[in-house]
Amino acid sequence: MKFDFPVLDNHVHLQPSGRNVEAVKDFLNVGGTHLIISHMPYSEAPVRTSEDFIRAYGITIKMAEKARSAGAVTYVTVGPYPVQLLELAEIMPLEKAIEVMKGGMDLAAKLVRERLAVGIGEVGRPHFPVPEEIMAASNDILSYGMQLAKECSCPVVIHAESATPESMESLGRLADKVGLPRDKVVKHYCGPLVTPEESRGLYPSVLASRENVHEALSKGDRFLLETDFMDDPERPGAVLAITTVPKRMRQLLEKGVEASVLWNVNKDNPEKVYGLEL
Repeated sequence: MKFDFPVLDNHVHLQPSGRNVEAVKDFLNVGGTHLIISHMPYSEAPVRTSEDFIRAYGITIKMAEKARSAGAVTYVTVGPYPVQLLELAEIMPLEKAIEVMKGGMDLAAKLVRERLAVGIGEVGRPHFPVPEEIMAASNDILSYGMQLAKECSCPVVIHAESATPESMESLGRLADKVGLPRDKVVKHYCGPLVTPEESRGLYPSVLASRENVHEALSKGDRFLLETDFMDDPERPGAVLAITTVPKRMRQLLEKGVEASVLWNVNKDNPEKVYGLEL
């Protein structure tokens, strides 16, 4: 099915060992048009030094090139995945691990400046309990990334604990301290926290389950949609299938949702967040 508006999945992963371009073809075949591929750690490119991120980010950029070759309009976000700090801290002093992660932020910002990426992400802090010093270090690294994002006039895509108004406010205050506008902070894997009281000015990237989408639309249209598709051969379809957003668009149109609303979600909102022209 073809739509009268772009159909964007705001957050997917592709892996060298996964279906990658074949998955993208599935997305296109059900009416999807635009993808934002987010960097993730790859077993093929372990990180032990900041320079190791060059090869790792290169894999993400390569996956995007493959997606474009299949016909999808594709953009990239890159950044050091927050849980990598724990892995690094097991093999080196915490201060050195922080230095490596900040180096990864520097390289991500460089790719944004070179227009090979449209944002820094997914970055943030562990989504599970960790020692206090690890959480403090994670917030320090995230603040550094937010400062770079401000300098690059790009968004940060946040991986963190489950979104609540309180956690959104916490992330917003980190952004405030470095002068990054809150609407340049995208909360990945978000529930339908759409109202100003819920989002606290951040941009929710709502996981596109049927329930989430309907609740989000009942509150407004200031959000993005994502699947967090993992392209994991051992977990096909996780987190959500890459075909989910286009299928959801078709269902919503069939239920009478105005195309102008879906235009905002798929085109106007991402253009504002990423500074793109879709």
